[in-house]
Amino acid sequence: MLFKFAVMLMLLLVIGSLFSGLFFLYRDKGNGDRVLRALTLRISLSVLIFAALLLAYRFGGYSQ
Repeated sequence: MLFKFAVMLMLLLVIGSLFSGLFFLYRDKGNGDRVLRALTLRISLSVLIFAALLLAYRFGGYSQ
């Protein structure tokens, strides 16, 4: 149950990072590095979620 909560929280953070990148893109008109930081955070969180799901599946921590 705790693992599913952590995955859902990280997915919400990914969505939040995506929208913050869109906001910074609109506000800064593409001039600045805030968009890059927001999208880098989104990609990092996505890779972390993927790795956590693979490890949980491998070690039996993920069950339906």
